[in-house]
Amino acid sequence: MNTFTIGFTQKSASRFFHLLNTAGVKTVIDVRLNNASQLAGFAKRDDLRYFLKQLCNASYSHVLELAPTKPMLDAYKRKKISWRQYESEFVNLIVQRRIETTLSPDLFVDACLLCSEHLPHHCHRRLAVEYLNRHWNTTLQVTHLY
Repeated sequence: MNTFTIGFTQKSASRFFHLLNTAGVKTVIDVRLNNASQLAGFAKRDDLRYFLKQLCNASYSHVLELAPTKPMLDAYKRKKISWRQYESEFVNLIVQRRIETTLSPDLFVDACLLCSEHLPHHCHRRLAVEYLNRHWNTTLQVTHLY
């Protein structure tokens, strides 16, 4: 199953939608806690839904089960916890949420997990797909778009 991840920062709208189109993404799964921020630019929820349909013939889904909690995200952004602590807390959170049982592998076919981080290295979208690959019988073939 082809699955992708992408961050919208450090990309123009042209580059962002080109990457999604070229990859053949059919659904964008938004894993951000706040998907309506003015700082999101072209990736603001309602605009993104429209652009995806018009430019990529793709759908949009906001999946909060794959988002961090506000206190966790705030602590990391304010440098009160390290990446290693954030990573541990996020993995514990998705274990508690039992995402491997509440989400269907079908949701991830030709889908792309969206967050704000430019690279996947320090982003929870990577942690989520790695976790699911360890807990599902099927394998997500993950490609990080940037």
